[in-house]
Amino acid sequence: MEKPQTRRDFLKALGLTAAAAAAPGCTNTNTLLSHKPQKNKPNIILIMADDMGYGDAGFNGNKIIKTPYLDAMATNSIRFTRFFAAGPVCSPTRGTCLTGRHYFRYGIFSASVGYLPAEEITIAKMCKSLGYTTGHFGKWHLAPLSKTGPTLPEYYQNRPRKYAPPWERDYDETFATECNVPTWNPAENAKFREVFRLPFWHNGQIVTENLKGATARVVMDRAIPFIRTAAVNSQPFFTTIWFCEPHDPVVAGPKYRAIYKKYSEGEQHYYGCLTAMDEQIGRLRAELRDLGIADNTMVWFCSDNGPEGKTGTKGTFRGSTGGLQGRKRSLFNGGLCVPALLEWPGHAPPGVVAEMPCSTLDYLPTIKQIIGFKMPDNRPIDGISLVPLLNGKMTIRPRPMPFCFVKASKKARHGSPKVALIDRNFKLLTDFSPDGREDLLFGIQKDPAENNNIISQHPQVAATMKAKLRKWLESCKLSHSGTDYHTPFTPVNRFPTVTT
Repeated sequence: MEKPQTRRDFLKALGLTAAAAAAPGCTNTNTLLSHKPQKNKPNIILIMADDMGYGDAGFNGNKIIKTPYLDAMATNSIRFTRFFAAGPVCSPTRGTCLTGRHYFRYGIFSASVGYLPAEEITIAKMCKSLGYTTGHFGKWHLAPLSKTGPTLPEYYQNRPRKYAPPWERDYDETFATECNVPTWNPAENAKFREVFRLPFWHNGQIVTENLKGATARVVMDRAIPFIRTAAVNSQPFFTTIWFCEPHDPVVAGPKYRAIYKKYSEGEQHYYGCLTAMDEQIGRLRAELRDLGIADNTMVWFCSDNGPEGKTGTKGTFRGSTGGLQGRKRSLFNGGLCVPALLEWPGHAPPGVVAEMPCSTLDYLPTIKQIIGFKMPDNRPIDGISLVPLLNGKMTIRPRPMPFCFVKASKKARHGSPKVALIDRNFKLLTDFSPDGREDLLFGIQKDPAENNNIISQHPQVAATMKAKLRKWLESCKLSHSGTDYHTPFTPVNRFPTVTT
């Protein structure tokens, strides 16, 4: 196994690293965007776990899973108690993280469906235009990473998708896997070898070295050198670090299983892989401090959706929703509400608990305001800037938060309707049936577990919210047809019929 570079090794090579040219940039940056280096801009890191439940972290009350580094981060962060993944499955949420726009606008209707269009203005594109160096490390899941293979298993290949790897989406440095891989020995775990038809790619080339042990460590071994180089060159950086943990195949190494030896095998693997991921987050935070850049770096953490809820390769999945109804694929809170933090010394007040509903849709608008990026057009943005929240000037969300997921049965959605809207303290769920028999309305401030349907008490509120959803879906349909872009655009998937 290739030995990971230590900080001491890095410092020995510092002269060479400092003299090296910056990583080559992508060539597809929108020509409408200027490329003017900016000084004193914060570094930006978006960390995302995969299928981690709201109740899987110690800082959200878990008493079994050991997440000491995330818990330490939480004491120095804003902790969000109502932070929502914009989608109940992987790919849709990842698209919203980068674009600030709902995935229905560009056709990523479910996991491994559609692709991230080059016409979308992403955080990477914004930052790159302002002199940032950009890096992606870990799971991508926004399109195939190869035109011919190896790519997703056959049952995905019949779906219309397009080649759109991160190195062609404004990332300078990439170490990515197309989809999920085992969370331990991702290249060599014989039991899951069929999954590793999805290799790791480094800047477009398949990687074969340093792929043993915890997958979180494999990913972080590539992210840290990128951050070090940016720090040495005094260049602001933006990076996404998207872990595979704790997505199936859930596997933990002996060291991490031993921590949970009194639990079942399935629990050992689930809890252990989360602890392994937590360890790497601690390693990252220590590195930022050692490099002297922690105070000028905003670090966001969340999960891409709620925990899985089926029987997996190592027994029943052990993810916790923290008492919320529903799980992954559901528009109930258990499928959408995820653990979330923002650490940014001097800007994100430590120890503050934010109860206002926030979302992965809000990443781009927030970062756009902070770095001073000007949008070149008026395309719809579904998220909001959280800068007023950071400044203590916003406690009520000024714009509704929409959800829509149609690529699963009602059973797979854990009984939830297909469309939802959070507006102020209300959450409406509906299928738009003529008689509204499935409609649900909850007061999520007092009833986050969604136990009490109050639609009979607030029929006009529900009617108004349903009208807002219809109008929003029409806007998404227009976006999906390409009207937001300056060049002709043909989506690879039809816009689904949602309303009646």
